[in-house]
Amino acid sequence: MLSLKRPSPSDWLVSQNKYSSKKTSQKAKTISVTAGKGGVGKTSVAVKMAKIMASQGYKVLLLDCDTNLSNTVVKLGLPITNYFYELISAQREFDDCLHKDGNLHLLAACNGSIDMFNRSLEIDRLIIDILVNHEKDYDYIILDCPAGITKETLTLNAYSDYRFVVVTPDKSSVTDSYSLIKILNKEFGVNDNHLLINKTSSEPQYQRMIKTLSETVETFLKCRLHILGGIKKEDVAEDRFDTVLLQQENNSLHKNFVNIINKFTDEIESANVQDMQFNPRLDQFASLTV
Repeated sequence: MLSLKRPSPSDWLVSQNKYSSKKTSQKAKTISVTAGKGGVGKTSVAVKMAKIMASQGYKVLLLDCDTNLSNTVVKLGLPITNYFYELISAQREFDDCLHKDGNLHLLAACNGSIDMFNRSLEIDRLIIDILVNHEKDYDYIILDCPAGITKETLTLNAYSDYRFVVVTPDKSSVTDSYSLIKILNKEFGVNDNHLLINKTSSEPQYQRMIKTLSETVETFLKCRLHILGGIKKEDVAEDRFDTVLLQQENNSLHKNFVNIINKFTDEIESANVQDMQFNPRLDQFASLTV
């Protein structure tokens, strides 16, 4: 039987004649916040991450990839616009489509746009075109991806440097997240993901989920899950959760999130230093080329 080596995500994208360049350390680190199942707090996680990173001095682009059901503007209390459609249809420039709050820039999606609905668009390709054109302008680009295993979501996850898989302690969330990780591995060659457990009720519950998911993924997929941490379920009304999460910065929920972000940024900044020791930047030798 013929054995075929599965391509890396970047090689796969190139093989589809979509993008010819490979990302380097000189460009923004792209993080997709994703989930197998909706309703797990994915958008809240993406928005909170972006706000914390921006407050720490990083220049951050938050990109809402649910292109006709934008929840980022709802959670941030911003007006709904049709800017995303106007951007991809060349009616408006990229900079004019952004909501800017200091170091945090948001490219929101549309909400119930008839224009978007009636157009047959390759959304994944359009979004990656945006990333390619603007990834040198930011330190981090965070993609708030739609939940599930659609082609568009899988492609965006495969393109990203890092994937934050958000899971809650219910069977459907765990099962659907495993399906997401499995297809990313089998069809796109993705071997590494970061795991964030949201709405945990206790430390034993959190540890059980980590053990179950890590062992399952490693045993059956030979993949690695990097554990970001857990967010405890807050005893607040559902309609107040985003207020507590996004606007109050002296509570335990905020401090927990800061610790998770710091753990991640320390991890990749340390990796960047090691890469630099063994792979000097090519632009240091630019003067030698003719």
